[in-house]
Amino acid sequence: MTPTLGPEAATLHRAVSEVLHYVWDPIGVAGTPEARDEYEGYVDGVCGLLWHGADANAVTAHLVAIADDAMGVRGTQEQAARAAEILLAWRDVVTR
Repeated sequence: MTPTLGPEAATLHRAVSEVLHYVWDPIGVAGTPEARDEYEGYVDGVCGLLWHGADANAVTAHLVAIADDAMGVRGTQEQAARAAEILLAWRDVVTR
């Protein structure tokens, strides 16, 4: 059973899921309904980084490492950096 998230954590979790799918998207599946959950396995790890105060460089490095190591996709630095900036903006909104 998945524990219930508080409202702030649930909001951040949804935002991270959306950003990973529509912005980061290293394998190019955004817009494919059947692949909507493709990156869900990475959401909790990214949320953990955000809750623990990671900066844009740390989040970018984490996303690049996932793409490189888990997916074998290289050259994702730019989209990872864009996603990291958006994720930090979401964290700022959620934790106000």
